[in-house]
Amino acid sequence: MRHTLPIAPQFYVTAPQPCPYLEGRMERKLFTALQGENSERLNDSLSQQGFRRSQNVLYRPSCADCSACLSARIDVAAFQPTKGQRRTLKRNAHLERRATSPWASEDQYDLFRRYLDARHAQGGMADMDVFEFAAMIEETPIRSRVVEYTDGETGALTAVSLTDILGDGLSMVYSFYAPDLPQQSLGTYMILDHVEIARENNLPYVYLGYWVPGSRKMGYKANFSGLEVYAGGEWRPMKNPSDFGASRHPLSTDPIAEQVANIQLPDRVTPSRG
Repeated sequence: MRHTLPIAPQFYVTAPQPCPYLEGRMERKLFTALQGENSERLNDSLSQQGFRRSQNVLYRPSCADCSACLSARIDVAAFQPTKGQRRTLKRNAHLERRATSPWASEDQYDLFRRYLDARHAQGGMADMDVFEFAAMIEETPIRSRVVEYTDGETGALTAVSLTDILGDGLSMVYSFYAPDLPQQSLGTYMILDHVEIARENNLPYVYLGYWVPGSRKMGYKANFSGLEVYAGGEWRPMKNPSDFGASRHPLSTDPIAEQVANIQLPDRVTPSRG
């Protein structure tokens, strides 16, 4: 009988580069490859510890003197929409949701390009071509779906979310939408609809990526009730956004070796650092 032994994931650190969220700061990421038979369990475990997926990589901010980036998720049971969010749901009642396998399409890429050109023309993804876009959508070793929202009257593709299905929730990996419909608040609408999808499937959380206090790009995530952030090695309810700051400090981040040693892995596999 042949036995396959679990292979301990190797963790690496990226070289510092300019932070896309806070001007004048440098970012650094701790990351590991997501591959093999244990991919789903590894993704579930590390997502619960503040990591995010990008294709076949899991990463978490590990900046030398800043710990502003906090992984955020919505506790579905504790979520209650605001009046404004209920209006957003009503404004988008004409949209039809369709969840498909993670395959890229020309319509998706066209919408993606319009979104980037209008909203993130100077961002790190601005030069992404159709092949790189297809890789972002299709290169996933875990259960993922493309959630499309189309106009029920015209059939036009209006918004898209690449969404991972975790053991304890949904993770919105990347979302984009028609940039010429600001009155519809499509980014907010997709989050609200994912809360509903999670509720329909008895999943307790919707993972939103990183909330960064002091960043206008990420500030909207604090508008959702039931929000929790991963700080100090645990998930904490965000009662007041002002309790978290973007101040930098040389001791705000633990040494890499200590961070890796504290990561909990499925099947008690011991991590190693590269």
